[in-house]
Amino acid sequence: MKIKTLIIDDNPFIIDLLSDQLEQAHPNVAIVSTASTGAEALEKIQKHRPDLIFLDVELPDMSGFDVLAELEGIDFQTIFITAFSHYAIMAIRFNALDYLVKPIEPKELAHALRRYRSNGHTHLNQHQVQLALTNLKKNNVQDQVLFLPTQEGGIKMVLRDIVKIEGDRNYSTIYLANQKTRISAKTLGYFEEILEEKGFFRCHRSFILNHQHIDKLQKDTFLLKDGSSILISRRRKTAAKEWFHSF
Repeated sequence: MKIKTLIIDDNPFIIDLLSDQLEQAHPNVAIVSTASTGAEALEKIQKHRPDLIFLDVELPDMSGFDVLAELEGIDFQTIFITAFSHYAIMAIRFNALDYLVKPIEPKELAHALRRYRSNGHTHLNQHQVQLALTNLKKNNVQDQVLFLPTQEGGIKMVLRDIVKIEGDRNYSTIYLANQKTRISAKTLGYFEEILEEKGFFRCHRSFILNHQHIDKLQKDTFLLKDGSSILISRRRKTAAKEWFHSF
């Protein structure tokens, strides 16, 4: 069966480009319609019941997230499309959602469709989208929930429950306030990027700390509320002090 697909973007060039790439290289994808506004997208989604939508993050009348929030149910998978907007990409990556950056590269499109097929069912994608919508409504970023995909499905953690993250090459250990730990196959660099504006700071090449769990700054060391201490690297000392006193 072909994948019923809807393309939603306010740029006709992007719609044409993506349509051409799909028609030429992915014959199992059937483009049922296109839309250029959020209102039109909602109408087309209800009418065509697509399996997959390519959704621009920034539409003239509403954001892509607003479009999804208007729906009573989400029974399709979503691949976001965005120009390199720092805010949009951070929101997408934080919620482990799939996305393509404009202009869309054929190789990246093929990878995205491969991930779509490997999911098999839409449940995980639906769950991640709903979680993203919930996170965007929270006034305090520390109340947001971090989702990390795993082979078993995924794990969720409220940011305020994360004390620190320790990196070890291609893996990271997440220390929680309840003294439990979680292992993630994500690098410390990944966590640094998605958490840097959410009250976290990489004070050392091996550690990221949550400001909420720091007791005090003592010379070149952060003393944590759980009794542990983390050394601040020499090159991050000035930035660490500025970050700590900004709260």
